[in-house]
Amino acid sequence: MNATIAKFGWPATLVTEFTHWVVLLRPAQPTLGSLVLAAKSDATAFGDLPGEAHAELKHVTATIEAALTRAVGYTKINYLMLMMVDPHVHFHVIPRYEGARSGGGMTVPDAGWPGQPDLGTAVKIDSDMDDGLRNWVRGHFDSEMN
Repeated sequence: MNATIAKFGWPATLVTEFTHWVVLLRPAQPTLGSLVLAAKSDATAFGDLPGEAHAELKHVTATIEAALTRAVGYTKINYLMLMMVDPHVHFHVIPRYEGARSGGGMTVPDAGWPGQPDLGTAVKIDSDMDDGLRNWVRGHFDSEMN
């Protein structure tokens, strides 16, 4: 796994894994169920990923969207590929909704709705909260993948 994946807490934050991608619980939750979708590759440019990673992305995003629909009933979903600090290819996956959502022992409002996600108000999670939230989110992926 590359350094960006490690920085986002892998393996403790692992929600699910694919051949070319990992889905991690985002350590700061601007909305409930926020994730990091990271390429396992050492590529630092999206276009440098192998073709197989791009092809798999269709299945990965469909899986994420089905799981987060069940988890939080989002209205929209944002995939932010910023890569300003962490260089390897990754997206911040932010489910968007009006109001607040609860699950995994947390309640998180979407403070930026209906505009851009308000990353500055993200709820930072500690290791105790991380386990409960990760397991709750993972349960929605497990039902999707079975």
